[in-house]
Amino acid sequence: MAGDFRFPDADTDVTEKNEETEIVVNVGGVRQVFYSDNLNQYPETRLAELLNCLSGGYDSIFSLCDDYDPGKREFYFDRDPDAFKCIIDVYYFGEIHMKKGICPICFKNEMEFWKVDLKFLDDCCKTHLSEKKEELEEIARRVQLILDDLGVDASESRWKRCQKYIWKFLEKPESSYPARVIAVLSFLFILISSVVMCVGTIPDMQVLDAEGNRVEHPTLDSIETACIGWFTMEYVLRLISSPNKLHFALSFMNIVDVLAILPFYVSLTLTHLGAKLMELSNVQQAVQALRIMRVARIFKLARHSSGLQTLTYALKRSFKELGLLLMYLAVGIFVFSALGYTMEQSHPDTLFKSIPQSFWWAIITMTTVGYGDIYPKTTLGKLNAAISFLCGVIAIALPIHPIINNFVRYYNKQRVLETAAKHELELMELNSAEGKAASSKSELGELASEGKEGSFYSSRLKVSHSDTFIHLLSEEKHYRTRLQSCK
Repeated sequence: MAGDFRFPDADTDVTEKNEETEIVVNVGGVRQVFYSDNLNQYPETRLAELLNCLSGGYDSIFSLCDDYDPGKREFYFDRDPDAFKCIIDVYYFGEIHMKKGICPICFKNEMEFWKVDLKFLDDCCKTHLSEKKEELEEIARRVQLILDDLGVDASESRWKRCQKYIWKFLEKPESSYPARVIAVLSFLFILISSVVMCVGTIPDMQVLDAEGNRVEHPTLDSIETACIGWFTMEYVLRLISSPNKLHFALSFMNIVDVLAILPFYVSLTLTHLGAKLMELSNVQQAVQALRIMRVARIFKLARHSSGLQTLTYALKRSFKELGLLLMYLAVGIFVFSALGYTMEQSHPDTLFKSIPQSFWWAIITMTTVGYGDIYPKTTLGKLNAAISFLCGVIAIALPIHPIINNFVRYYNKQRVLETAAKHELELMELNSAEGKAASSKSELGELASEGKEGSFYSSRLKVSHSDTFIHLLSEEKHYRTRLQSCK
């Protein structure tokens, strides 16, 4: 492997390369010897610049390295030796592969330090780097949202502050105990509305109107009206308090909310005004069709269930696998329905009247449902049914595993991101507490020393940060992160 390539030690006799310029580099205790013919292939890199820095004096030398031993002509760097072993592959193989176990963000920073362009990084490693960048951006976004919720801008108007409070109250149940109660209450209204919709179709729970038609029980109708009133009030308040009205209106879950509310008001309008414009039977048919749309409100549960959201995301990421599943089934359905129709034509009481009718038999057989309304009666037809059954099981099982992997991967990623965001907030609180403690100590030092210079240094708090700090949060302060745990 490229990462396991062994370079000659500095003490090794290299008589065959006396005519070449060589430099000795010590990175984190690992000594390597490089020759000018290799380094000059990429003159813009830091190692290539070391060849010409000796003539510029110590200022030029220490601008490129951490320390230098003129006796051994050895350059010292306090950097990661594991990442360095991967990066120097570019001088010998023209590409870089990142070893497993190295943080992609840290490796990128090491490449920037050694002035090696990212274009030399292999495509498979670039994928890991882009995924890690997306995770950092997601963590930064979550932390920033939490900080925005906690912070209060005194320059904002009273209406703006009230708008943000309503938005946080309805959209973020974790922000406070009353918000959690509202979320639970909304969840219960969704369940009650769904149960009422189902119970209302039971004949024993229906009553007869003046014309002898069965309609929903008035009690169930009142409960339905109360639920719709709650959904309407919730949607209007969320729309008013939304920071981006257009994005809110076009969001998928908010479209589902509208579809859950709209049929009630349209059917109410048709009931009272539609009779004047069309026949009563047409009005009743339209109302009945709109009532079926009430089933959309069950999707409102996805707003309060992270599991349903994860499932939706996994299905969106699995369009390719789902397409393969449908293609396998479509090919099998066409082939086995045609074979079943051909083989059953010899039987006088055949149930396979045409190939399109045989599609239904192939679907219920390959999906292992088997209603029994249509079945083969000949020996060849039964053999064809057995083969189609086995092929259907295989066709369904093959694409399922990637879909499950997408679900598990996204679910675990969300848990890691939530934990990382909480760690960021904990570290910010810790740094804030240390800053206050250092500030109070400096004030006591100033009073005790009566204005001596030492108090100036005691009032300074050095907050360290790693190379992988979140850029979104670095505009105001640098905080040490725990993103190195990705190693």
